[in-house]
Amino acid sequence: MMASSRWCAPALVNCLWICVTLLTNLSGDVVAKSYRRPNIVLILTDDLDIAIGGLSPLNKTKKLIGDAGISFTNAYVASPLCCPSRASILTGKYPHNHHVINNTLEGNCSSKAWQKSQEPHTFPALLQASAGYQTFFAGKYLNQYGHAEAGGVEHVPPGWNYWVGLERNSKYYNYTLSVNGKAQKHGADYSRDYLTDVLANMSLDFLQYKSNYQPFFMMVSTPAPHSPWTAAPQYQDRFNSTKAPRDPNFNVHGKDKHWLIRQAKTPMTNSSVKFLDDAFRKRWQTLLSVDDLVERVVKRLEVRGELDNTYIFFTSDNGYHTGQFSLPLDKRQLYEFDIRVPLMVRGPNIKPNQTSQMLVANVDLGPTILDIAGYNVNKTQMDGMSFLPIMEGKLNSSSWRTDILVEYEGEGSNVSDPACPLLGPGVTECFPDCVCEDSYNNTYACVRTVAPSANLQYCEFDDNEVFVEVYNVTADPYQLTNIAKTIDQEILEKMNHRLMMLQSCSGASCRTPGLYDTRYKFDPRQMFTGHSWRLSRLRQTMK
Repeated sequence: MMASSRWCAPALVNCLWICVTLLTNLSGDVVAKSYRRPNIVLILTDDLDIAIGGLSPLNKTKKLIGDAGISFTNAYVASPLCCPSRASILTGKYPHNHHVINNTLEGNCSSKAWQKSQEPHTFPALLQASAGYQTFFAGKYLNQYGHAEAGGVEHVPPGWNYWVGLERNSKYYNYTLSVNGKAQKHGADYSRDYLTDVLANMSLDFLQYKSNYQPFFMMVSTPAPHSPWTAAPQYQDRFNSTKAPRDPNFNVHGKDKHWLIRQAKTPMTNSSVKFLDDAFRKRWQTLLSVDDLVERVVKRLEVRGELDNTYIFFTSDNGYHTGQFSLPLDKRQLYEFDIRVPLMVRGPNIKPNQTSQMLVANVDLGPTILDIAGYNVNKTQMDGMSFLPIMEGKLNSSSWRTDILVEYEGEGSNVSDPACPLLGPGVTECFPDCVCEDSYNNTYACVRTVAPSANLQYCEFDDNEVFVEVYNVTADPYQLTNIAKTIDQEILEKMNHRLMMLQSCSGASCRTPGLYDTRYKFDPRQMFTGHSWRLSRLRQTMK
């Protein structure tokens, strides 16, 4: 077990200072009312899939959170990429409303504009300022956090009493943390520096030294299982015979899909298959330390007598693929393996061993956590909705939403990849055999529908073709067949209309009835004139 002495002493001073400050600022009435409110823990993994077996190594997590509470089988992200997705979690908004479109500063990832317009309104900021919660963050925040042009590690986002933010993207060794705005450099000594364990130790220290007179919110954001997939030494020989699953969509050509999928070579080269199998195994190895972290946090809460009054959420910022449709590995695509994520929650009034098929999204995490804290979500501009009533068994499927929006804006390089000059500029994330995982026109928006009578995905690309992909996920769970040209024209038009409504929504208008909701009313006169070209182009495409 890794020693935490390196952090303990300053933590004690800092946490005591935090407690004194908070108690000084709060009136006796607030303290008296707030201490009985539930505590909340959010554990966020990085690139953890559910469709290709990502939960398999996490036996302790499944037992301590999933079996002890509720597991959502239809949990989705608003965008299948780290920074836009994390921004959606923090703000409760779809990307078209928080304006983080990719992992770059230019894409608004942790930019000054983001800091000014969105950070003050995140759910942790509301928990701290308006709900009387003491707050703690440790781990990866947004991919460009700590960048010199974004204020460096000195910038501490509003809403956090104690802040331990990783500079830039996921790492396991040789990284810098911002500890309340001061740089703390780490090297490559496992006992002192392995990031997943450092985050576990810091979390336990917070639980030890926080104020006992206020509820707390703790967010732990692990690097695993993101690349570079560096496992702890004791786990580096695990899963030696494990390979990526050979599901029906593994190493097959996406012949009826968007051009970026069609360009992937099938069958994949032996070197690509070996690379993705190695990556798959290493990803699982890194997750064993996450499993340890979850166990340690749960046990500490139990020892302190706080577990029964604490909600614990476990989820991921996006899914992942390893060989599906001959794409070696990444995320960013519209398919189930990239947009569907694990979501398990335990807590007060949540009965154990529950599974829910209700459609939830990461834009719902903020509203749900605020609801738990007693804060009126209607006071916010959030697009998501609280799924607390689902967890407490107070809501049935007929009164819950039937669709959500997924949107992504592709990235590409201005110059040709030297290794793949024939592809020209506009692509990125290219492998040695010139299979590229992203491009400028890999820009799309989807309506993901889950209802008793329909399990559909409808997607449009923002390109010259207005390329459309539609999948009946019940009949075709691996999304092998694009039915856009065979589905009923009326359904296509309604889906097109619903997509435009969602892409233009904000706040409450994002929660209007979906296509397969009995309350849905289709009025073609509501079609936005600015988007009318899309419908006419769509009709031409389908002929």
